[in-house]
Amino acid sequence: MFGTILLSIITLMHIYVFWRAASVPFVKAYLSKKFLFSAGLLFWLIFYLGRVYGLHGTGFIAGTAELIGMNWMAALFLIFVCLLSIDIITGFGLILNQKAPLLRGLAIACGIALSCIALIQGLRPPVVEHYDVYLSDLPPEMEDTVLVAMSDLHLGSLIGVRWLEARIAQVNEQQPDLVLLLGDIFEGHGLPQDSLLQAMNRLSAPLGVWAVFGNHGHHLSNNMNTTWIRKANFTFLRNCWTEVQPGLILAGVDDLTAMRRSGKNDDFISKALSGKPPGVTILLSHTPGDIEKAANAGVGLMLCGHTHGGQIWPFDYLVKCRYPLLEGRYEQKGMTIIVCRGTGTWGPRMRLFSPGEILRVTLHREKD
Repeated sequence: MFGTILLSIITLMHIYVFWRAASVPFVKAYLSKKFLFSAGLLFWLIFYLGRVYGLHGTGFIAGTAELIGMNWMAALFLIFVCLLSIDIITGFGLILNQKAPLLRGLAIACGIALSCIALIQGLRPPVVEHYDVYLSDLPPEMEDTVLVAMSDLHLGSLIGVRWLEARIAQVNEQQPDLVLLLGDIFEGHGLPQDSLLQAMNRLSAPLGVWAVFGNHGHHLSNNMNTTWIRKANFTFLRNCWTEVQPGLILAGVDDLTAMRRSGKNDDFISKALSGKPPGVTILLSHTPGDIEKAANAGVGLMLCGHTHGGQIWPFDYLVKCRYPLLEGRYEQKGMTIIVCRGTGTWGPRMRLFSPGEILRVTLHREKD
């Protein structure tokens, strides 16, 4: 269903963008309508091959098709937004009708420029965002405990071993006591490649490496006896808790959106926290949902991902309608929530005004 809706939207965007491009003076002077139609069809095929063949295929050709197709999708979106903005300002040519075609040309140029900026930002290393969190029940010996968290790595055909090794080096530089993986570790096209899993296994911390499943890995989570799970040196918290140190409880839930889309409406938060001992509780949830329920259950810190911070402006405004806790730090009834913008990218290897990030959270005992 998602693929059908996406294909329909992108098709309409192609029609709109190339239709409006035909009215730009420079384009009219040098390019025929037949050429524009052929170009529009070619770019649509590029997206289609990237979405269908690239998504389900393997190897260099499939990966290249997916990379080009997904990046074109993002560029098309940015050009569409710029063109639509000009059309709204000019009343679709009813206002400033003589200048409207030229303004459309400027809008296309602006969309292309924003796409180039987004590509550069998307390929840059994620930043390390520092947070200090104060918890009243933190044992004195746990003062200055460092958690390093990554979310939405989306390792697979577009993000490979070299990129991952650089992220592992970034994590190790932070000298974490705990490493946390907040879901969507792998892209989910199929089973993780051995080379990626071997690289991931170089992550280590004194108190362990812990993870939860995201929506992209949900189908991989159905069978916990698969080979890749046994090879991983990180432990998945599936609607359960563990006491990593006396007085420090770590809990995790399976992705809330994926489970509910499958028709399951279990109370995952309550299940994950059931029977936990006294102490500070840190909850890992890929999706920033059920916030009030977690706060009422006594969670002190909740770490989430999933939103990517919108990834490409102005898409963040749409994402925020669905997930009000889009990125950064929030407070709810004494509970701190931190939503990671994502360490990798989904779809296009592009970000615009929403850089990728790694979270470095230092725990402190709340002063009386």
